Amino acid sequence: ACIESLKQGKVIAVKNIGGYHLMCDAASAEAVENLRNRKQRPDKPFAVLMDLSQLDEYIDVNEKELTLLQSNSRPIVLIKKRNNDCDLADNLAPGFNRLGIMLPSSPLQHLICHYFKKPLVATSANISGEPIITDNADATKRLTKLCEAFLHNNRDIVRPSDDPVIVQNSFGRQILRTGRGLAPTEFTLPFTLEKPVLAVGGHIKNTIALAWKNRMLISAHNGDLSSLRSYQTFQKAVSDLQQLYKVKAEYIVCDAHPGYGSTQWADETDLDITKVFHHHAHASSLAVEYPDVKNWLIFSWDAVGLGDDGSLWGGETFLGCPGNWQRVASFKEFRLPGGEKTSRQAWRVAASLCWHSAIDTDFENNHSSLEQLKTIWQKNINCPESSAAGRLFSAAASLLGLLDEESFEGHGPMLLETLAETGQADGLSLPIIEDEKGVLRIDWQPLVKMLKDKTLKTAYRARCFHETLAECVSRLSLQYCEENKDLVIGLSGGVFQNQLLLRLIKQRMQQHKLDLKVPASVPVNDGGLSAGQIIEYYYQ
Repeated sequence: ACIESLKQGKVIAVKNIGGYHLMCDAASAEAVENLRNRKQRPDKPFAVLMDLSQLDEYIDVNEKELTLLQSNSRPIVLIKKRNNDCDLADNLAPGFNRLGIMLPSSPLQHLICHYFKKPLVATSANISGEPIITDNADATKRLTKLCEAFLHNNRDIVRPSDDPVIVQNSFGRQILRTGRGLAPTEFTLPFTLEKPVLAVGGHIKNTIALAWKNRMLISAHNGDLSSLRSYQTFQKAVSDLQQLYKVKAEYIVCDAHPGYGSTQWADETDLDITKVFHHHAHASSLAVEYPDVKNWLIFSWDAVGLGDDGSLWGGETFLGCPGNWQRVASFKEFRLPGGEKTSRQAWRVAASLCWHSAIDTDFENNHSSLEQLKTIWQKNINCPESSAAGRLFSAAASLLGLLDEESFEGHGPMLLETLAETGQADGLSLPIIEDEKGVLRIDWQPLVKMLKDKTLKTAYRARCFHETLAECVSRLSLQYCEENKDLVIGLSGGVFQNQLLLRLIKQRMQQHKLDLKVPASVPVNDGGLSAGQIIEYYYQ
């Protein structure tokens, strides 16, 4: 009955090992669009489940990616699509050149793939922004409007777990999301703790880490703590991980941002707390996998996080080691008009960069509130300043006309990366000027002028943006390595999920014979914060 319903273009909720999946025919644009509308997920790519024999027909898979796909955890692996006229629906990953592919992870999925004989969408069954649903009754109650039917079973799911997401690149494997088959992930620490410590991570892409003696465990992905169900899943994970390993935390480590759900939870406990700055945790997460490195130069680039000066960081360069980070470089600050609204409305950041640069906004899509926003920007009302590299990527996507609003985190940067991979360009040499605090500031203003130059092809401008930022990393690395011969370069933070940027940086590091490290088993994004918090706690 399930197979026949899928063949008719219906959406079915199927109970798997870690939770329910919403499944439909991946070759039917209509079925995929129905699922997008119901799930209120207009643009974010869907994962695709297929049989091993179908891979070559749809994707360009290499041996290392094939090994990852067939590994015991059966992760979602991001792989480039074939550039031929295969019959997969175009709206599976609109505007992107990679698909998230996974092979069956359970006997039930094997049976469905075998009898359906075509690729299937297999996305987490949840209300947008909430954790995956695991309970039969809860699924029936909450997913009725999202699907036509359910394929239940009577095997209880004690701990919800999303599918892990991994990409294979020139560094090896890079984990973007922990989950089923990979979590809890255990690490041996290069030190011994006196008492058990629980690190509760960040606010989005939340994971927690439990450490005692010389052991550390990172939990599965808990999601965005803005929703009640995600917060409840987070609380359950805190309890479950301690019960599973019979270890009771005696100390809490959390992010310094008072608005994070994980920080607010920590503040309500009766345990002693250490608060770690967001980008210090990102930097220290590298020490989990590379404990022998004593002298780091780390680029910690992401969206926004609270810095030790009270401002919103996000494009930082640190010199030193865990517990002793010196901020030596950062992007020139810019205003975020509307504050938190800029996390989804990329056009606001794009407008701000133009105003900072005394360049006409000249948006193709005229925003009725643009003049009002400019007044707010000029008077500096609700316009926190930030150095966030992630916001620069979003603004660049908007300035190129790729989008105005992002329907999911990373939407603009992902479109920008896809476009940049189709172009060739040289990078710009951005001014780098020391400020009054001794921090080198990268001036992004020449990029705005380039991005607005419509005499240049959009693919050229997108590629130039990437080449320029890779060149910034190279220049700063060379400068500090001349003074410190034993420096190791590290990359951490959500921006470095960008595979093109990673490749361009690695090329430059190899050319200059510099040692470069990126996280492999710890998520490079905010999913790695909890691990970094443990390291930073010990060395502070």
